Order: sequence, then structure tokens, then C-alpha cells
Amino acid sequence: MIRFARRTFLALLALICLLAAPPAITPARADNLDLLLVLAADGSGSIDEDEFKLQREGYAAAISDPRVVQAIQSGYGGAIAVALIEWGAPTSQHIIVEWTVIRDQASADGFAAAILAAPRKAFGYNSISNAIAYSATLMRESGLKAPRKVIDVSGDGPQIGGMPLERIRNEAIDEDITINALAINNKDGMLRGPGGMPLDEHYRRDVIGGFGAFVEVAENRADLNRALLKKLIREIADARPTGRALAER
Repeated sequence: MIRFARRTFLALLALICLLAAPPAITPARADNLDLLLVLAADGSGSIDEDEFKLQREGYAAAISDPRVVQAIQSGYGGAIAVALIEWGAPTSQHIIVEWTVIRDQASADGFAAAILAAPRKAFGYNSISNAIAYSATLMRESGLKAPRKVIDVSGDGPQIGGMPLERIRNEAIDEDITINALAINNKDGMLRGPGGMPLDEHYRRDVIGGFGAFVEVAENRADLNRALLKKLIREIADARPTGRALAER
């Protein structure tokens, strides 16, 4: 019953967003931010419409969960800036929700509504490297400052094309960015990485990087909401530096 009520609430938020102006984006007043966070969601051809809908609903539910809001408010500045992009082919990276400062339940709910209201844009297969590069540029050009920067990549498949993944990952880490990943097991079984390795192992070896980097695994579609929520709370609550480990500086 509680889950149904929450779904109904999110659906109403999406309807309001469609009928009214988009939620206000306030980067100019983004003082004392604890974290810049880019949610880089897989929108490639391997994500069918049912999975895409579940993924959008999962991100909306996670970012507006009171436990996430509590984690945000527990930080030194009590606020973070978040943007959502979706990615696919090397030429397909798209801003779905612009940079938004989240500091309370109202701003979190507005971001969730914008996620649900936005159309699907990404196409093709599968450039994790270009998604990371795009996310790093988005941070660099945002004009926002925070002591921690995280790119949160989710996907159900491996790197296929685009810029060299190792180089792009290392360049992001050099900009004090930590890259985390969510490996999604799709309905046909988890897609494999290079040489047939498990996808989560591919993400650990080739995708994530920076101080405190980790991979979360969604074992199936039903597990996606749990994995997204756990991952967001961990990323927001972790007060350690991002990017290169202190010993490497």
C-alpha cells in the first residue's frame, strides 16, 4: 500500500511538471555545496521500453526518498547539485534534467518530477567512455564548486565504441572526480564484458575509478530500486575526497 501511494505521488508530480513550468534550477545561488553528482543513465538500445520506464521511476523514487534527503542535509553544507544525463552511442549523450540544487524534500521532489516528465533521447550502442567524458565536461562547465565530484554510471552492457575508456577514466580521476557504477542484470541475463567476463567485473576493472569508487549490482529489474537507493545514499553520505587518492597527489 505504501509503495502504491508513493508511485501515485510520483505520477502526480510528473503530471504537474508537464502542465507547469519546469522546476527552478538555481546554480547561481549554489553556495556551500557538498557534492556535484552526475547521474549517467544507460538509455542505449539494450534498454527496452519496460526497463527504461523502471529505470526512470527508480531514479525518481531514489532521489526523492526521505533517506536520501536526510543524507544530503547531514552534509557540512546541507546541499548537493545533481544533473541527470542519458547515454547510448558515441554521439548520443543528452541532458535529461539540468543542474539542480537539492537541499530539502521540495527540491528533491521537483527533480524527481522532471525525471519522469522528460522524453527519451539516447540511441545506439554503447559508449561508456563518451558518457564519462560528457559528464566530466558538464561538471567543468557548470560554474559550480564542491569538494566532492562523482559520476554515477548505470548500464546493462559493456563498453562497445567511442573514445578509449582507460584514458577517459584517468582524465576524469585527474579532475578529482570519482566514477561509480551500477551494473544492471537485464531480463535476458547480464550482458558480458570483454573476453566474456561478468559485467560487474568489467565495470570494476575498466569503468570505475577514484578514491572510494565502487560497483553496485542490480540482480534483476525488481532489484533496481534497492540498488539505486543504496548507491545514492552511499555516494552522498561519503565525506571522503574524490578523484586521486591523497597518497597519489
